[in-house]
Amino acid sequence: MASQRAYSTHPLVLRRVTVRRVHEVTPRMRRVVLGGEDLGAFTRDGILHPAFAAPGFDDHIKLILAADGDVHAALPAQLPHGIEWTPAEHRLTRDYTPRRVDHQDGELHLDFVVHGEGPAETWSASAREGDELWFVGPKSSLRLPEQLDWVFLIGDETALPAIGRFLDERPLDATAHVLVTVTDESACQELALRDGDTITWVVAEPGDAAALDAAVRALPFPAGEGFAWAAAESRALLPVRRYLQRERKLPKDRLNITGYWHREEAAAPEAAGTADAGAPGTADGRIPSPLPWLVARAALQLGIVDAVADTPGLSAGALATRVGVPGPGIDVLLPLLAAHHVVVGADDGAGLRLGPAGEELLDDHEREEYTGHEAELLLALTHLAPALQDGASPWRLAAGTTLHNSVTHDAELFGELVEECEQLVFLLDGLTADPLWEGVESCLLTGPGSASVVAALDDAGRRPRLRVMENDSPATVLRGHIPAPERIDWTAGPADVAVAAKALAYRTDQEATLLLTRLAEWTRTAVLVESSRPDGLSPHAAEAALRAYAATGSPLRDSAAIAALAKRSGWDVERTIALGWGSEATVLHRI
Repeated sequence: MASQRAYSTHPLVLRRVTVRRVHEVTPRMRRVVLGGEDLGAFTRDGILHPAFAAPGFDDHIKLILAADGDVHAALPAQLPHGIEWTPAEHRLTRDYTPRRVDHQDGELHLDFVVHGEGPAETWSASAREGDELWFVGPKSSLRLPEQLDWVFLIGDETALPAIGRFLDERPLDATAHVLVTVTDESACQELALRDGDTITWVVAEPGDAAALDAAVRALPFPAGEGFAWAAAESRALLPVRRYLQRERKLPKDRLNITGYWHREEAAAPEAAGTADAGAPGTADGRIPSPLPWLVARAALQLGIVDAVADTPGLSAGALATRVGVPGPGIDVLLPLLAAHHVVVGADDGAGLRLGPAGEELLDDHEREEYTGHEAELLLALTHLAPALQDGASPWRLAAGTTLHNSVTHDAELFGELVEECEQLVFLLDGLTADPLWEGVESCLLTGPGSASVVAALDDAGRRPRLRVMENDSPATVLRGHIPAPERIDWTAGPADVAVAAKALAYRTDQEATLLLTRLAEWTRTAVLVESSRPDGLSPHAAEAALRAYAATGSPLRDSAAIAALAKRSGWDVERTIALGWGSEATVLHRI
């Protein structure tokens, strides 16, 4: 049986607030208190939106700013149930944690680290009573495990809003052990500690990974059931993650480690802010070599990164024995791994240790870029030219079969697709609120997004009888991602409505037609949940069509392409429901 989701979702609403007052918490922290009607339930353009809710201590909202000062041109489009990030050349967004939410007085408190750089800190420095600010979110709140004995709260100055809110509101009755790195003692704050709590202040430069790592290791590790939460500069957290997860063996559901800022994007951090990543490239405009990527991929596949992480100080010969690679092979890789900072110590006699790039590769999400489904799609693009000439998918030319056939027989690959679809749960309010569910007693599900559809139906209080149409291997994977899978009929059959969630995204046009034809055997109403346009906030939006083509031999399917597939399969498009972030739900009725 799958465990409870680690977060709860909230409707995504664009809100306008104005500055009520500003004051300095410390010489290093400025607090801006905001208020306005949009913090309560309100109506805009005929759409009724719920009151602002940010119940989690580390919830974050996305502030919307503009490099050219025209904020209104940078605002996303508000949908009845979600947000569409339309293209905006000068849009700037920064994520911030509410320090306090006062529903009685209708106020939102935001804290900004004072360091003199960054658009959000610049805005806070000039903020005056009456100034407006637009934001979206939060989209979710962390659910902490129950019955904890202790909690670690670790971070730098950017984490102080979340840490302070946790201590004020105490979302669980557990002893708190707090560790904060600050650039100066003047940044230390009075925090709401209780008997038994501990606090450690460490003076260090922003993003000093060694100082943070040493301080965390110096903390006494309590007995009993615990949870570790950490937020700071992303690379500074890498050794912290390795220590807590690999050495202290904290399970993944007892860890929440988040990079709040990135050293490359600013000289100093913004309070609880995460700058949007820019597109990769080189300063002189040359196309970067794929060699470092291929070397990192090999190091992960061979187990080199894990071996060095688990046993620092290995010699090259010992490493070769450990991973089963002859010495000449290790000798080929090590200079390149050292050149790209995956390992260090190859020439200093002290043995091999992970470099900063190697530390990053210990993170599951980071390594997926090199060894997961997206990496396989990238490698398939080596066949792009002949695929374009033949009208086939690059995946088919590379693998000898379609992506759908690969997914059907590879549980690990299908599991990656299911995990990629977890973000769907934030977008499905528009679907679950649609009138099509009135009178629906049964629902047939298919596609890797099925688990997210089940979660969204649960959140909306929809309780149709559920059945799943998948082959044995994908069905087994879905069982592990759906709470209480025993409530579901795992055999295909008639239903009032069918929902295919991201089921077309890995099928060729021919395979998509076959799926839609099969759905027509079981129901008169079907819903296709797919991405029909690039996400306007993604730095990789320009690559979306090519990635889709690599998988299916078709570009990213827009509404017209989906309608053509539907008609070919005996369906009419009744309407589309905009879900946001480039996704739509297309409602079909059988002809």
